[in-house]
Amino acid sequence: MATSALAQSSVPLASASGAPPTGIRARGLTKTYLTPDGDVHAVRGVDFDVVPGEILGLLGPNGAGKTTTLRILSTLIAPSAGDAWVAGAHVVRESALVRSRIGFLTSSTGVYDRLTPVEMMALFGRLNGMDAARIAARTAMIVRAFQMESFAERLCGQLSTGQKQKTSIARTVIHDPPVLVFDEPLNGLDVLVARTVLDFLVASRAEGKTVIFSTHSLDLAERLCDRVAIIAGGELRFCGTPAAAMAGGHPTLEAAFFALVGDVAREAAISVPESSAPAPETAR
Repeated sequence: MATSALAQSSVPLASASGAPPTGIRARGLTKTYLTPDGDVHAVRGVDFDVVPGEILGLLGPNGAGKTTTLRILSTLIAPSAGDAWVAGAHVVRESALVRSRIGFLTSSTGVYDRLTPVEMMALFGRLNGMDAARIAARTAMIVRAFQMESFAERLCGQLSTGQKQKTSIARTVIHDPPVLVFDEPLNGLDVLVARTVLDFLVASRAEGKTVIFSTHSLDLAERLCDRVAIIAGGELRFCGTPAAAMAGGHPTLEAAFFALVGDVAREAAISVPESSAPAPETAR
């Protein structure tokens, strides 16, 4: 897929944290929910960095804190404690700047049934302050890159699941953000569409973008990610290369994962549903 045509944005503002201006930095990130049964610690003091030109895979069993972490980074929820900077902006104090500099995709990111993919991109382009000429140029690039020509002018309500997911990604990246935050982007996708998504992530890395995504597929993370962050019980158990995780004599990342998270993962009965997903052609 020829996604190399998607030009990289320029984000000149640097972060007071010292993080790269188009990277991610989390320090002491904590989220606690108050419930009738007591405090629930979804995330506990998580620290990590993601630098431009890198893919970080966020791994963990269900309920580990992956989605909560990504929602904090995307400004959807505020942390209870700690700090995070995304693309040079603080996620609480400069949340509007963060939102303008990220593309945030979840498995539930929706499309509007009465709009076409082209109209979806135009809408979200305008919401991100783009002018008509830039929207048109970006739309043409994305339609070619995602091979959307056959359905770009069809109502989203008439699209297949895979076509809707391509449309969701298209509207997520229409403003050419330097940081991509994807939460379980392959859920429910067939092999061909999953390959398109993976190739897009690889091309984004090659363009110098910062990519963080969560997945249950340990095999995919081993093949695709430069580094992985393993979370269990809201705590960061490991952050480093897949090879470093396996350095203790574990033959696969899956074996290393279970050694790191222990009973937490076994109790959650983590599965590896995407292990058959195709490797992107240029994965490293």
